[in-house]
Amino acid sequence: MCLAVPGKILGIQESGGSRLGRVQFGGIVRSVSLDFVPEAGPDDYVMVHVGFAISRVDAEEAERTYRVLAELGALEEELKIIAGQNE
Repeated sequence: MCLAVPGKILGIQESGGSRLGRVQFGGIVRSVSLDFVPEAGPDDYVMVHVGFAISRVDAEEAERTYRVLAELGALEEELKIIAGQNE
């Protein structure tokens, strides 16, 4: 299963006409496309699905999503998927 997982934007750069963010998911940091959330900036939280940020969320919603995923037993699996993605 592959769900959207919240992550915190650490930094943003332009590359080849696209906005890329360094996004932190727990202890994992990955490069994520921010093209679908042009309003997102550093320190914002975004929901990420297959390498694309699809919406911006506040810190409380990000924490709530982490709790729900953990309760469903899906958080660890999703973090493993994220960790296996290429940067």
